[in-house]
Amino acid sequence: MVVRFLLGFLSVLVVCVLCNPGPLEDVVVDRNFIPKVCPREVKMGDQVRYHYNGTFKDGKQFDSSYERGTAFSGVVGVGRLISGMDRGIQGMCINEKRKITVPPHLAYGSLGAGKAIPPDATLVFDVVLLDIWNKDDQVQITTVFKPEDCKRTVQNSDFIRYHYNGTLLDGTPFESSHSKQHTYDTYVGDGSLIKGMEEGLIGMCVGERRNIIVPPFLGYGEKGHGTEIPPQASLMFDVLLVDLHNPKDDVTIENQVIPDLCKRKSVTGDYIRYHYNGTLLDGTFFDSSYSRNNTYNTYIGMGYVIPGMDKALQGVCIGEKRRITIPPHMAYGESGAGESIPGSAVLVFDIHVIDFHNPTDVVEIVSSFKPEECNETTRANDLIKYHYNCSLLDGTHLFSSNDYENPQVVVLGANKVIDGLDAGLQGMCVGERRVVIVPPHLGHGEKGARGVPGSAVLRFEVELVDFEEGVPDGYLFVWLTDLPENLFEEMDLNKDGEVPLEEFTTFIKGLVAEGKGRLKPGQDADHIIEDMFGNQDRNKDGRIVPEELKLKSAEDAERARHEEL
Repeated sequence: MVVRFLLGFLSVLVVCVLCNPGPLEDVVVDRNFIPKVCPREVKMGDQVRYHYNGTFKDGKQFDSSYERGTAFSGVVGVGRLISGMDRGIQGMCINEKRKITVPPHLAYGSLGAGKAIPPDATLVFDVVLLDIWNKDDQVQITTVFKPEDCKRTVQNSDFIRYHYNGTLLDGTPFESSHSKQHTYDTYVGDGSLIKGMEEGLIGMCVGERRNIIVPPFLGYGEKGHGTEIPPQASLMFDVLLVDLHNPKDDVTIENQVIPDLCKRKSVTGDYIRYHYNGTLLDGTFFDSSYSRNNTYNTYIGMGYVIPGMDKALQGVCIGEKRRITIPPHMAYGESGAGESIPGSAVLVFDIHVIDFHNPTDVVEIVSSFKPEECNETTRANDLIKYHYNCSLLDGTHLFSSNDYENPQVVVLGANKVIDGLDAGLQGMCVGERRVVIVPPHLGHGEKGARGVPGSAVLRFEVELVDFEEGVPDGYLFVWLTDLPENLFEEMDLNKDGEVPLEEFTTFIKGLVAEGKGRLKPGQDADHIIEDMFGNQDRNKDGRIVPEELKLKSAEDAERARHEEL
């Protein structure tokens, strides 16, 4: 009985041993390529996209995502994948390549799968992982570079301009603004962008670089976008913010350097000369008056320049420096200007005001020194001697009488100097010093002169050295005493009844020497006397007789009577 039980037990044990072949095989993973950088690995619950080739152990292919042209997409650990693949892709990195060998019981088992996979087939998958994301993911933002000076950041309702390179998570490029050579321009927060991009751009500074990773549900989701962005694709953007403004922005002024002495500020209608450097908000240069070696000249507040500049030039001082930031709606708008200023660009101008004036300005005269005794002053037709220094209002030196051996000599009112300086030299005492400010319409005008820029206000420091009193317009000689009762007899020195040039010259020079008369100053005396003689020698026979002699005052009176008649 005991023996039969033992034999029975042993027989059963043998049968049980024979029916259990041993432990089941597990998935075999060969890591053929592992990226050097692996910020994230696949785990249970992740959504993945991958390409694969599926073969049997003998190498015969049964399936390939490459041939279909679409990567496989699914969730790990929720039964959408065969158990062996669920296990085999865990821990994978983006762009990692694996050979995953799946035994039948972790694949399609004893039933197989249709005609493609027979029962009890071991499957081999060559896999490259393209994408990982999870429903709990958020936008990932990595700041690559951020300027130290960040006065303003992107907020909802702002309009921005940025460059970007867009790739899938495996590095496959799908779009780039750089290749188009044009920024992407858009409002933030109005739905113009995918949600993930809007989140990633908030808080950026101009000049900042960010890497933004957008999960599919904040990108283009299950539908993808066009042929470049597949369904359920994470997107990676390398972004450089170029420009930023808000439609409510006004002109901003900063970095002002105001001269200690500011007697006057610009107003509408003034004509201004200024230098500038123009850049975009990211520092890109587009224009400079310095490179042309010429100021920019314009009227203020009359629409000759962009509205923002028109506004910013109001209230400046001569010599002032300021930085002006102008939003596009007060500059060149959506169209931009030429090749240098793109559409919707914020403009930054660093300006230096050289001078300004108004077309109604008169000569400004300030006496810096005046002698206590000042009985005689200069007037039109006087011959004056003076020293001067001439400069622009910003202090740029132009000319000086000190560059020459002698003072400047000129007859006032004879169109020998610019009108403004002529006016500034009148009414001066010998020894007096003045500062004379001459607006361009009383100086060298819009064209300027050699060494003088067009439309320049000039500053003269003058000192009167001496002057000779002149004669009225149209006169060559004036009497300083009463006229003789018989002028011809006085003139006819040898009493022969006629006066040749030599005798006439002797007579006039004698009057001048005795202080009885004055010749027109500034010209050769002999030449003036010859002209006077020619005026009296009516018949041009080289001598004056009583019938020919007539004073200019008498001629003028006679001419006036004829005009009245």
